[in-house]
Amino acid sequence: MWLMVGWILKNKIYYYNRTMITEYTKSDISSILYVINDAALKYKGIIPENCWHEPYMSEEELIIEFTNGVRMFGYKKNNKLIGVMGIQKLKDVTLIRHAYTLTYYQSKGVGRSLLQYILEINQNTCVLVGTWRDAIWAIRFYEKFGFILHTKKQTIKLLKKYWKIPSNQIENSVVLEK
Repeated sequence: MWLMVGWILKNKIYYYNRTMITEYTKSDISSILYVINDAALKYKGIIPENCWHEPYMSEEELIIEFTNGVRMFGYKKNNKLIGVMGIQKLKDVTLIRHAYTLTYYQSKGVGRSLLQYILEINQNTCVLVGTWRDAIWAIRFYEKFGFILHTKKQTIKLLKKYWKIPSNQIENSVVLEK
């Protein structure tokens, strides 16, 4: 369990384990993209070749995500952004979008802190997360927090309802729910 050291609602700054989680905006795109594209290298060779590209996410794609209502939260350590996790509230659910930690800081609690924060601010809603079917480490990560893996049939239905992704990504993805 994490320790809440501080909570400042007005400026949207939150402290967990003496590190800072804060909301990021379009003006922080270069820092967010650095984290996403560094961490996404883990997918190379795991996800289908027709789904992999470099950079994994472009500036234009991230701007579109912000425009579509994705809110990005970042985890800072020693004044450096080392992890990000976004949410998007749609209809009757909250989607977790773009959860990444810099390679060097993976498996050190960054993702856990971000996810705990996201779950805390979304207690009264269904939370869904989509990830690559072959990203077993990501699936296990969410299952540790009580997320339930949907069947392939349910996954396809949810991906088509809540996400705007190409068919080859739908075929190679899973959805988990909490």
